Amino acid sequence: MDDQHMQIGEVAARTELSLRTIRHYEETGLVIPSARSQGGFRLYTETDVTRLMVIRRMKPLGFTLDQMRDLLDATGRLDDEAGLTDDEREALVDRIRVYERAASEQVDKLRVQLARAEEFATTLATRLRQKPGTQA
Repeated sequence: MDDQHMQIGEVAARTELSLRTIRHYEETGLVIPSARSQGGFRLYTETDVTRLMVIRRMKPLGFTLDQMRDLLDATGRLDDEAGLTDDEREALVDRIRVYERAASEQVDKLRVQLARAEEFATTLATRLRQKPGTQA
């Protein structure tokens, strides 16, 4: 096997995604293995791992598979840059900016939820430290 390729198990370990999840992302066209071994095993490259990490980071922020696909397309085309006009490049950057704003908004919402969860956990801990039968 080529040193530049990894089997799905190694990719799963590196990305902390399950084999099933990686296969699902393959079925939906988000990440396609770069090659197959002679035995038919999926082989992935660092680029594939990078794509999976983008997906992994987008998932908890509530992005849909279509949105993930759109962002990966925009970043991939921008990274390639071959034959892009200035207008096309600017349109891709604008698409990515939309996702950056949406991600920032979701992060802000998650921070509020985390603060509420921490407050709740503190309230419970305080309650448990009180004498039995006393009011908080």
